[in-house]
Amino acid sequence: MISLQDAVDDLYRIAEVEQKRQSPNRLGVLADMCVEQLAARGILGATRELTVPGIGRSKTWDVGWPSDGRVRMGISLKSLLRNIAGTVPNRIDDLTGEMANVQLLSPEIATGYVMIFDTAGSSLRKDGTRWVDFFRAALDRLSGRDAPAWAAGMVEASAIVEVDFSEEPRIVAAPDMTEFFDLLARCVKHRNPHRFRVPG
Repeated sequence: MISLQDAVDDLYRIAEVEQKRQSPNRLGVLADMCVEQLAARGILGATRELTVPGIGRSKTWDVGWPSDGRVRMGISLKSLLRNIAGTVPNRIDDLTGEMANVQLLSPEIATGYVMIFDTAGSSLRKDGTRWVDFFRAALDRLSGRDAPAWAAGMVEASAIVEVDFSEEPRIVAAPDMTEFFDLLARCVKHRNPHRFRVPG
């Protein structure tokens, strides 16, 4: 099985060693890990780079699960390694827009969001808090979407992985990814009972 450290190592290799920070493949191993973890929970057929229809436009998502001709689950994978102060506010806006675009067309879709955030050398906000904590607080408020509160712009499950890329690919802090995938799989199964035998 692919580990979170494997995914972080590969991102470090591409972004820092090879200096290809905008490479479309920089989170490929993380996407493969997501596919593996979903399969282990009975969500078979998830794939990388899946086009997801939206109310404004279709967009390729890092990981998606199609069923019966529709995309029923999508995971957006991001990394934030440079220009932290100038990028965090935009990333929050991008997140809500990306989610709302698909949810307004398909409210039942289950969504996940994973951010790998390099905290090495990042500046503090004017109030003295770290940018990663500011981003986490915003993401926490935007997480937990479920019936009957189908708010567009939120996500079902989210995770921020703090790394330090100053010398090596070191994970500083990470949430329980088991909980992330368990929650996402549970949402998918409950919203697609025709594909799964849901207890109760």
